[in-house]
Amino acid sequence: MTSPPPSETLRRYPPFDRFEPEAMRFLDSQLKAVTFPANSVLISPEQGEPRALLIVTQGRVQASEAGATGEIRLTLSVGECFPIGALSGCRASTNIYTAATEVDAYELPAASFHKLMAISPEFSRHCGGYLATLVNQSRQQLQAYLSQQASEQQSLSTPLQALIKRAPISVAATASIQRAVEIMGENKVGSIVVVDDHEAPIGLLTQSDVLNRIVLNHTPLENPITSVMSGRPKMLPDTASAYDAMFAMASNGIRHLVLVGDKGRLSGVISERDLFALQRVNVGQVRRAIDSAESIDALKLALNDVQQSAFNMLAQGVGAEQLTQFISALNDAVTGRVINFNLQRHTLDDIEWSWLAFGSEGREEQTLSTDQDNGIVFVKPAEGEIDGIRKRLLTFATDVNADLDRCGFPLCKGNIMASNPQWCLTLDEWKAKFSGWINSPQPKALLNATIFFDFRAIHGARELAQRMHEHLFKLSIPDTAFQHMLAANAMTATPPLGMIRDFVVESDENGKAFIDLKKSGARLFVDSARVLALAHGIEAASTVARLRRTAREKGGAGEEVEALIDAFNFIQLLRLRHQHLETGQGRPGDNRIFIGSLNQLDRRILKEAFRQAKKLQQRIKMNYQL
Repeated sequence: MTSPPPSETLRRYPPFDRFEPEAMRFLDSQLKAVTFPANSVLISPEQGEPRALLIVTQGRVQASEAGATGEIRLTLSVGECFPIGALSGCRASTNIYTAATEVDAYELPAASFHKLMAISPEFSRHCGGYLATLVNQSRQQLQAYLSQQASEQQSLSTPLQALIKRAPISVAATASIQRAVEIMGENKVGSIVVVDDHEAPIGLLTQSDVLNRIVLNHTPLENPITSVMSGRPKMLPDTASAYDAMFAMASNGIRHLVLVGDKGRLSGVISERDLFALQRVNVGQVRRAIDSAESIDALKLALNDVQQSAFNMLAQGVGAEQLTQFISALNDAVTGRVINFNLQRHTLDDIEWSWLAFGSEGREEQTLSTDQDNGIVFVKPAEGEIDGIRKRLLTFATDVNADLDRCGFPLCKGNIMASNPQWCLTLDEWKAKFSGWINSPQPKALLNATIFFDFRAIHGARELAQRMHEHLFKLSIPDTAFQHMLAANAMTATPPLGMIRDFVVESDENGKAFIDLKKSGARLFVDSARVLALAHGIEAASTVARLRRTAREKGGAGEEVEALIDAFNFIQLLRLRHQHLETGQGRPGDNRIFIGSLNQLDRRILKEAFRQAKKLQQRIKMNYQL
């Protein structure tokens, strides 16, 4: 009797249940059935690079970390395969895999494993998810550790649906002001949502609006509610997380969010009070403290609360991407407040201008330790002397930079600040700068590109930044020579992976081994993602968005993009954790991670993260034949 092909057994289990027909036929031609007795070692580090992938079809396999106490890390059962990480990285396994019972398995030779990765996007995605699993384990460890120091009651990953305490109170758009206020009083609520005929939100009225727009303005109560409501309220799907709500409130300086469900219908309202129990420092309080600050000293206190909020979010398992966005949003608010302080002393109403953020601030990837990288773009006046306009802007910028320094954002050592005449330029002058750097990509120009091509407007006429982006892409997309040189420049930093030891390290003044996670870690991803973005006209400034948006482009990040993103976010998470611990001990936060301070799991993930950086760099090298 002929045995059924392996595909009949495997297609019941993920990821094989989603395999492409070609991939399944390939498996049938390559797999060989094998049996292992109980207690036998299937794979271990001493065996070197694994010769095959094993897929369990009967029995159980236990994995324990080599050199550890022998504690079992995970148990693999029918349908699961291993060792994916070792095969993907062409290295020895870091685990010892032992048969807990007699084990039947299919064996896929290593060469066939790599070929399957090439012909099956589904299998490639599955293998890329291996790193995500490890990162999640590390985040859980960090969360457990920090939760001992913080008294959070719920996770910021809680769906907003779970925080809705009552059915939303709404009123039709045809209702009068009086009827709307009556409904608020009857239901004892502080806000009411105005909906259209399809129950979709179109406006919001709060107690504050009642006082300011109705009572103080003596507005007739028979007027329609639409005349005093706040139109186009900030909305989120009710499936979004508490973090999403917190970030939206912090970014927009608001206290209420309207939630919508299926077909955009109103499903609830979340206030900052609903989020209060999720954090020791209320994000609404932080944002209000920033917006209402009347002095630099008050802003400095608010920034301390930003750091405390960031710590709470670390303790709740919030990811690095969301956390750096949160920090950047509140830092933007501080910058905006400082700018408004100084606009009271500097009259610039007759100038069309915008304050620009560069570098990590421009990418919305700020960590807890950051200095200033900023500039100004303005429009050349139709009449009048340009030098006089620039002088006024420089005087203003000097005061802003000084106040930001007093707040806790140190002056840039490289003088990349709006108070420097080199970076206070008209729109045409910025365009000329970009043109010069791209047309003559000398080392200094390439260095400038790595700083100034990551930018966004955070105050003023934001459309000026849009016009700068349009000009930049008009030049960069067709200029393959510039792309080639920028790519070569991005390859000057390499992943600190050792040939014999795990890592290539530096030593501090006390001889302790460390890796600079900014210079030798995050930068590898940032620089490569910038090359891809400039080649494909991706306006997004963040590294994650650049990688994700180029994934389907020819020569882009490719099918393994999520593994690249997990690797980058893990490095960012290590930076944030280290900086939090440093500042908590009264030391200035930096990016030096001491290898001896990492547990075995984090060492393993960091090594995998650097391997992902190497893969990304190899993709760039292949694109540009470097």
